[in-house]
Amino acid sequence: MVVVEGVAKTYRTGRVEVRALRGVSFELPAGELVTLRGRSGAGKTTLLNLLGGLERADAGTVRVAGREVTSLGEGGLAELRRDVIGYVFQSHGLLPVLSAAENVEVPLRLARAAPAERAERVRTLLALVGLSDHAGQRPHELSGGQRQRVAIARALANRPRLVLADEPTGQLDSETAAAIMPLLRAVARSEGVTVLTATHDQVLLGLSDRVLTLHDGLLTTSAPSPAG
Repeated sequence: MVVVEGVAKTYRTGRVEVRALRGVSFELPAGELVTLRGRSGAGKTTLLNLLGGLERADAGTVRVAGREVTSLGEGGLAELRRDVIGYVFQSHGLLPVLSAAENVEVPLRLARAAPAERAERVRTLLALVGLSDHAGQRPHELSGGQRQRVAIARALANRPRLVLADEPTGQLDSETAAAIMPLLRAVARSEGVTVLTATHDQVLLGLSDRVLTLHDGLLTTSAPSPAG
């Protein structure tokens, strides 16, 4: 599903160079929940951005669902992000003027799905994340955990093959956060999606199928979770 080979990325500010990634290689199969761990500055967000085509690698190749991300032009990258990849961010990024259902519907509108298809997909996804009774509520009327559940549903709207989640539990209390990872794992199973989530939360690592560890831009371990 995901193949990363020899990926390197360096940021330059004046004379200062920061080697965010240094020859990272790994593969991820379909349908797994994989956790990417490492301290701040280890390269986690950079790696997610390269997988999602939000940044370009200086060296190496990235393939997602058979597409070589590193060789795509802007049009191809936009199509990849629309049709193949879903995103869940730490701050959820919901549109405050829209209801939960309308937020989930946004990617479907961008993909020009038919109204009946949009309505059915939104109902299915809100049921999947346990928010069928909150479809008409706006973000400010929802709890932090509920907003993040809406964000997960939105990420799945266009049936992506890969979901990238950058610290999805970072702004949640521990009890609410503990409910998000099992939900992501259930999503990986029920939707056949590969989910790659970056997290600092050591408690949540045991809920993953596989754990990748980054340290100073290097992948130091890639192993099944003890609970996987």
